[in-house]
Amino acid sequence: MTCKHFGSCGSCSLYEQSYAEQLQAKKERVSALLSPFYKGSLERDDSPDSHYRARAEFRIWHEGDRCDYAMGNMQKNGAVTIAECPKVIVPIEKRMWKMLEKINASTQVLKHKLFAVEFLATTTDECLVTMLYHRKLDEAWSEEAKALEAALECKVMGRSRKQKVVLSDEFVTETLLIDGKDVHYVQYESGFTQPNPAVNVKMIEWAIAQAKKCGGGDFLEAYCGLGNFTLPLSHYFDKVLATEISKRSIQAAQENCALNGVENITFARLASEEMTEALNGVRAFTRLKEIDLASYDFATVLVDPPRAGLDAGTTGLISNIDRIIYISCNPETLARDLETLTKTHAVTAAAIFDQFPHTEHVESGVFLERKRD
Repeated sequence: MTCKHFGSCGSCSLYEQSYAEQLQAKKERVSALLSPFYKGSLERDDSPDSHYRARAEFRIWHEGDRCDYAMGNMQKNGAVTIAECPKVIVPIEKRMWKMLEKINASTQVLKHKLFAVEFLATTTDECLVTMLYHRKLDEAWSEEAKALEAALECKVMGRSRKQKVVLSDEFVTETLLIDGKDVHYVQYESGFTQPNPAVNVKMIEWAIAQAKKCGGGDFLEAYCGLGNFTLPLSHYFDKVLATEISKRSIQAAQENCALNGVENITFARLASEEMTEALNGVRAFTRLKEIDLASYDFATVLVDPPRAGLDAGTTGLISNIDRIIYISCNPETLARDLETLTKTHAVTAAAIFDQFPHTEHVESGVFLERKRD
């Protein structure tokens, strides 16, 4: 990928290396962190070099009567206006510049106190645009936004403080071909989604490859989000319990379960610490009164924690489960957690997934199996 804003826009910090060099450096970094725990080969799933990001947010920079997109600068002390962004997928790219043109040609209704625009798109050309304002939105805004929605052939909604205006829908529906099957995901505007669809598929398929080694049984998942891993992995297990703290993500996960005709998953709204308390019988939760936790006999667990990694309680809980699939967005905290997990388990497979080309960030995954005496 080339971009005229390399070196000034802070969104892509790695631009002097080729993409192959970036990938090699990431592989070496993760390999070094995992080396105390794993001596095998590290699988590597790369990304398209451009047009890979399905979720993006841009500031709006006002200069006189004109609006431009802007991003934080490389020095992290200001912003730079941009005229291209080749990392976004085509459904965003083909709409974002037309949108800017329409806003600049419109009255003040659309541009007044507009401070940011968020895009959420799918590989099947659905797109949801959220316009963020520092003012209350009225009927005049809705009328012009509806015209914009029609011109862009997408969904448009508006947000301001304590206000949300939905003109049609507040979600898109993504369909991904995963391990030979179409999987459908409703993705809400305010919910978490994996940003790189191509790498997301590779990441899920790697997790499926590990699940196929497990021989069934019951499956536990923490940080399940909208069911990104849960739905495709559920086919390889008997009963599934998946937990997530976000109400919106749980709502989406339940809708996705119905959308895909999956019937062996139970979703529970629990933080990871609460999951540990519930499964250890330390605390009863009213929201779990319809779930018979004692009926589960977990043979495999998948965790996909935030950058901070696992809390001590969750680490202790999953140490009692025979097989662990750990997806990580921070290899440093993954290595920290492996110091504890490898006391009872051995890492038997590992991989990296380049969700964020041209940045230092890298996703990784390890599969652990209980050590046998």
